[in-house]
Amino acid sequence: MMWYRNTPFTLGGRREANLWVENLSAGYGNFLVLRDLTFEVQPGLTVILGPNGAGKTTLLKALNGLIRRSGTVLLDGEDLPEKTHEIVQAGVALVAEGRQLFPQMTVTENLELGGWLVPKAERTRRIEQAFTDFPKLKERAQQLAGTMSGGEQQMVAVARAMMCAPRLLMLDEPSLGLAPRMVDELLGMARRIADAGTTVLMVEQNVKKALAVADRGYVIERGTLVASGPATLLARSTVVREAYLGVSSSAAEPAARQPAMA
Repeated sequence: MMWYRNTPFTLGGRREANLWVENLSAGYGNFLVLRDLTFEVQPGLTVILGPNGAGKTTLLKALNGLIRRSGTVLLDGEDLPEKTHEIVQAGVALVAEGRQLFPQMTVTENLELGGWLVPKAERTRRIEQAFTDFPKLKERAQQLAGTMSGGEQQMVAVARAMMCAPRLLMLDEPSLGLAPRMVDELLGMARRIADAGTTVLMVEQNVKKALAVADRGYVIERGTLVASGPATLLARSTVVREAYLGVSSSAAEPAARQPAMA
């Protein structure tokens, strides 16, 4: 299945999105979770790794305008708005952890909401294309989203986000709670979205499989960056292998713990 290649969901001639984040801090009330993060999300697939509580979801919420942030965030050299609806209009979409579907609405109705601001004819065309790319969803077009399996719900959530033709797609723990085969399918889906021209920023708990599909990655611990680089190198670094893959330092290649831009 060629994910969204040469379909209405691709960039339509626009260049792929580039996100620059500098000295980003964010949190809840007076409690800072993220402290002075600086990194870049280039075209392709970038993964954010780290233990529970490191600030990964907080980062995506800050970038999506769901919590206040400080610092500089540039999308293709221009300031990213701070209000969520303006961020969506700028071409950024978030698939939140837990999918956040409308469980008492059908698959088709959920997709329609994703393209609500698109003219009706174009919205209908995009839904038809989504069903072409997601045969499973076409079979369940009139099924209530809340009655679907976790993996199928995640497909609906991703398809709904793509209804607004984002240039930057952010995925928060897309494989959470899913069976291994479905994890492979969803991460492969993220890879194909990136290959088709949508920049992808993904927070993922499955470190080994995430690095296998990503171009580059960052590791966050306690709200700060501790490592970064091409995904293939991160998979061999001491930071990742000792902390997340259970490999001893003697079996892992040395890697600096300071952030280094890929």
